Formats: sequence, C-alpha cells, structure tokens
Amino acid sequence: MAIEQVSAESSSGSRVGRWWRNGGLTTLLFALPTIVIFGYFSWWPIVSSLALSLQKTNLITPGTFVGLQNFERVLADPLLSTAVGNTIAFTLISVLIGFPVPLLLAVFINELRTLRGLGSALAYLPVIVPPVVAVLLWKIMYDPSPHGLLNTILGWVGLGPLPWLQSATLALPSIVIQATWAGFGTTTIIYLAALRSVPGELYEAAECDGAGAGRRFWHITLPQLRGIMLLMLLLQIIGVFQIFTEPFVMTGGGPNNSTLTVLMLIYNYAFVIGDYGKATALSVLLAMGLSVVSVVYLWATRKWSR
Repeated sequence: MAIEQVSAESSSGSRVGRWWRNGGLTTLLFALPTIVIFGYFSWWPIVSSLALSLQKTNLITPGTFVGLQNFERVLADPLLSTAVGNTIAFTLISVLIGFPVPLLLAVFINELRTLRGLGSALAYLPVIVPPVVAVLLWKIMYDPSPHGLLNTILGWVGLGPLPWLQSATLALPSIVIQATWAGFGTTTIIYLAALRSVPGELYEAAECDGAGAGRRFWHITLPQLRGIMLLMLLLQIIGVFQIFTEPFVMTGGGPNNSTLTVLMLIYNYAFVIGDYGKATALSVLLAMGLSVVSVVYLWATRKWSR
C-alpha cells in the first residue's frame, strides 16, 4: 500500500514537472487576462443574477432580501403561461419551418459547381442586415392593406389581403417566417462547411451505382451530417426560446398577447414595471429550463450523434 502511494505521488510529481517544463505556466499566464475578463463579464453577472433574484429591488434603492417570493410571484402571474405557450409554439413552428431550410439550401448550393461562392454569399446576405432594420423592412412588407407588398403578390393569384401582424392567428407564423429568413444564412454556411468534409468517393460510388440525387441525400448526406444536424437543432431551440427583437418590434407582444414571449415578459418586469428582482427570477427559471432541455436532449441523442 505504501509503495502504491509513493508511486502515485511520484507520478503526480512527474506530471507537474512535465507541465512546468513544457511551458504550462507561461501558457497559463498568457491565458490569465482572457480568463479574468471572461469570468468578470460572463460568469460574474450569472452569479450576481442569482443573488438579485432573491431580492426586491429597482437597482436604485438598496435591495431587500425576500427569499423565494420573486419566484412565487412569477409562477403566480397569469401571463407566464401565455408567454411560455407562445414561446413553445414559436419554437415548434420555427423548427418545422426553419430547420430544414438551411440544410436543403446548403445541399443545393453544394451541388453548384461554378456558382458555389455566389450562392454562399447570397445565402449569408440576410445575416449582414442589422436585426432591427430587417424586422422593420418585413413589417413594411406585412402591411395589411391591399397595397402591401405581400398582399399585392397574393392579389396576383386571387388571394388576400391578409392581416399578417394584426391577426392573433397569423402574427406568430409571420414572425417565424421573418426570423427564419434572417437567421438561416449562418446555419447554411455551417452545413456547407460540413458537406465539404464528406468524402467525395461516397458520392462517386453512389453515382456509379445509379443513385439519384434524392437517394444520395438520404443515404449519404444525412448520415454524414447527423452529428452537426443534432447540434444545430439544439442551438436553434435554445436561440428561439430567447426570441425578443422580432415580436417586440413587430407586434409589441400583441395582438391580445398572442406573440408575448418569455423574454418580452422579462423585459416588461424590468423596464415597464421596474421590478428587477422579479425579472431576474424569471431569467433564472428560463436558464434552468433551457439547461434541463439541453441535458435531456443530449442524453436522448447521444447514440444518434455518433
């Protein structure tokens, strides 16, 4: 037993010595400013928010410790169920519409032999537009009058006009369409990079066997991109759950709270009511919910992602 302990200590000492000789201390010193800055601006606000969620404060006067009362007040708010329901509905619609679009577009661009660069640039173009500017442009396009851009196009085929953002039924899908257009460019570029890593011999062998584009996509592309697809789906779910700019600028949460999201409710708590403790409590609940969703998702897809 004593021999094993001495052996373990000597092994640990040799690892420390090897780390020292290989420049571990120098590397740590170079990384220290980045670690400090990242910790101060990223992790310290998280720790501070946990403390703030237990206080009743407006960030002007000294806060009062109230324990879990902020969480109880948030959970008792009738608007919470509306905001959560709208956010979940927004997420589901976004996944159904927005998840396959970048993948199919990336596959299409990847098939372009001579215009691949132009296709990539055009796909990424919506991302360059500032988010608020893009939302305002789409808000103009969603003009409910017969002379609005989208209603004019629908009029060519004998449809419309539609009250895009003024209808409790159409407002949420309309925002999803705009958000999908604004965000699919980055995901498309990621899928294009992943497609470049797929061995070309697989496609050549499939073509020699007479496989068409559809079969090559189903039997080669999808299995090869399975890991990145699962990761992008998780990132999309997390991102859509935090949707704020689009409904805030387009509808303000209306009509009749049909587009009120969790982040908009947090905004109302903080900047309309002025109750930052309540807003922080809901933020903590959102972070906890997304953490649970992420853990469950990663556990459920651990075999598929290999």
